[in-house]
Amino acid sequence: MKKLAINIKYWAKSTALILGLSAAVSCDGFLEEDVTARIGNDYLNTPKGMNDGINAAYSSMRLWYGTERGNNFTIFGTDLFTNGADGSWKFMNTYTNQFDSQNGHAREVWDGFYAGINTCNAVIDRSVNLTGISQELIDQRVSEAKFIRAHHYFILVQLFGGVDLQLSETSVPTKEVTRSSVEAVYSAIISDLESAIPNLEASAQSADYGRATRAAAEHLLGRVYITKATSEAGEAADYSKAEPLLQSVIDNYGLALLPDFGNVYAFGNEINTEVIWSTQYTYDPLTNGGGNNSHVFFLMEYDVQPGMQRDTENGRPFKRYKSTDYTLNTIFADRENDSRYKKTYVDHFLSNRPGTYNTTFDNSKATVTFEQGDTTMWLPGYNMSAAERAKYPYQVMTPELYTERLFPSVKKQLDPGRADRTQFEGGRDYIAMRLADTYLLLAEAQFRQGKMDLATENINTVRRRAAFPGKESEMEISASELTFEFITEERARELIGEQTRWLDLKRWGILVERVKAYNPSQAATNIQDFHTLRPIPQNQIDRAEGNASAFPQNPGY
Repeated sequence: MKKLAINIKYWAKSTALILGLSAAVSCDGFLEEDVTARIGNDYLNTPKGMNDGINAAYSSMRLWYGTERGNNFTIFGTDLFTNGADGSWKFMNTYTNQFDSQNGHAREVWDGFYAGINTCNAVIDRSVNLTGISQELIDQRVSEAKFIRAHHYFILVQLFGGVDLQLSETSVPTKEVTRSSVEAVYSAIISDLESAIPNLEASAQSADYGRATRAAAEHLLGRVYITKATSEAGEAADYSKAEPLLQSVIDNYGLALLPDFGNVYAFGNEINTEVIWSTQYTYDPLTNGGGNNSHVFFLMEYDVQPGMQRDTENGRPFKRYKSTDYTLNTIFADRENDSRYKKTYVDHFLSNRPGTYNTTFDNSKATVTFEQGDTTMWLPGYNMSAAERAKYPYQVMTPELYTERLFPSVKKQLDPGRADRTQFEGGRDYIAMRLADTYLLLAEAQFRQGKMDLATENINTVRRRAAFPGKESEMEISASELTFEFITEERARELIGEQTRWLDLKRWGILVERVKAYNPSQAATNIQDFHTLRPIPQNQIDRAEGNASAFPQNPGY
């Protein structure tokens, strides 16, 4: 289901449906998108309007998944990544005072999610008067709206703390807003998901691909409980409530880990048995919004090196996120048994610009000569002497040669399907929930309850899949080896670059200490305890009745 771009604006903005898209289901289960004209407010009161309204609400997911803002909020300023040479948004890694209430990313997420929330509110509120549509389909669409609304509030409460809680449609301009408690926000999220789960499709993936399913809602609710458990709204039963939800996702919907970790993010394999739910994109520039642009941020400057030029296969290198030493040397220390380093990072490049060149970083040889398709660079992941490097007819980039421009590139999000080598708006679906994460969340919930054998087996399920062939037994751990630190590292090995890390560190309560320990040269100096929340956008404070007295800024900003 390709998401529609109509939405209902929030608060002091128009509540009419704006220029959007209509759709009709095609034979392959996706939605065909066509541009339509301006639509009147009463359109949502029709069956087709309700369907298009919920599709518009889905489009607000594109504000977060696969975007520059979603990645900067979750990748930067953690223990796994620091900034490369790219000059944009570095302050989100270094936690300087540039990261303030005027932050464009915070404003865009806030305004966009609230527009999506109000679209959901309108779908839910107006559903009671619909005719000409089955009650079963109404219940499903309302449940999808509750899933989306819960998702948005879940991201907002993690980023900003207590936020304005709006659970009915805002149909006239208003400035009467208040910050609800974190407890109230979590209560609304849980209520929405518990209400939604029974009426969503009970299948691994929707027949109309892209719609939320029961499995997606159970996965999300399980994560909500695990996150809530360490928040100010936490309760003793949160982990025990998460456990059956996550177990159900594993047991009841036919989902399965792919045999090869490397295939999870293989280009063209975005729909597979491990995917619980994705945010959809398209290569049609008319309907793709800003696109999935994750492909640019994790790449080194390969395109000016001898034998190379930029192409769609190797990507457009923004040099934004550079893996920390901790990531490379500790998280991925085991490269003999665990395939995830090899299948996460680019370790060589093949020439697409043949010729003879002077070397640029490997001084073990003066020149290199390449035919088309020859290896131009090799990143072995370990240091070697110049004499040993000289044995190879190409440049060898060892860790001691890494810089903010040259470092191992993460290849999960590469998008060779783009129209040309400069295109920023990628078209790959963004995998937002997958089964390996479910196993790891379940193991964490069981670990917190002292169910060490069960937790260990779920961790081992993920680790066996990650093993090189024949190394499965070497990848298994015993219950006595399962520690909290091991869980934090295992989630990094499996989910690196998937918009989870900052949120994980925050919910574990270790963001500041981990950044100080493992992001020392850029982030450690400035990060403080208040950085576990993001700044409330100033435009939100300014438009509230009473301004900061009615809608106070988070401490420190």
